[in-house]
Amino acid sequence: MNYGKITQAYQNAENQALQETEDPHLIILTMLNALLKSMGIFVQNINISDGGQLELKSKHFARSLTIIYALQTSLDFEKGKDIAENLFQLYEFARQQLMDDLKSGKPDGTLKAIHCLADIRDAWDEMGKQNAEHG
Repeated sequence: MNYGKITQAYQNAENQALQETEDPHLIILTMLNALLKSMGIFVQNINISDGGQLELKSKHFARSLTIIYALQTSLDFEKGKDIAENLFQLYEFARQQLMDDLKSGKPDGTLKAIHCLADIRDAWDEMGKQNAEHG
């Protein structure tokens, strides 16, 4: 069985579903979940000499940076003002930690960024639940 093709088909279906949704809240939540997942896989594979896989490390490093860029460019600085600026800085912090940890081979900064981003994701998820109850 070719797991690569199966994985690609699943990702294509997931991407298609996201493109068809008109719920920006759900899109951001999905992006945050994907970012946390990719950063976690990067952390698990950061140390190649300790069993980490270079391909997974590289793939999820690049995927994390791509998602961070997408999140940064989705911010509305006119409407969001301080919140948008703070989120941009948080995403930039996460990006910098990934870069630093790639160089050092230690996951310390990325783990801190994951913790911060998980808090944001949890708050974003809770907002979505509250909006659904009142919407």
